[in-house]
Amino acid sequence: MPELSIDGQSVRVAQGTTVAAALMSCGDHCSRTSVGGQRRAPLCGMGICQECRVSINGRRRLACQTICQNGMQVETHS
Repeated sequence: MPELSIDGQSVRVAQGTTVAAALMSCGDHCSRTSVGGQRRAPLCGMGICQECRVSINGRRRLACQTICQNGMQVETHS
């Protein structure tokens, strides 16, 4: 079971879980904050809408297309 950090909160998920699915298990279920300040959540689940953008280990990635790995550092507020 991979263990990762989402906005500083330690989360364990089943093997094969996407980061978008892990976001649903903690916090406010959102992946980013819009330019206008509203919190945004994953929408399409297949990488088209870009609403699931997060910072993973310092790089911007799509949460719906990224499989959780042990030790990942995921930030949604950056």
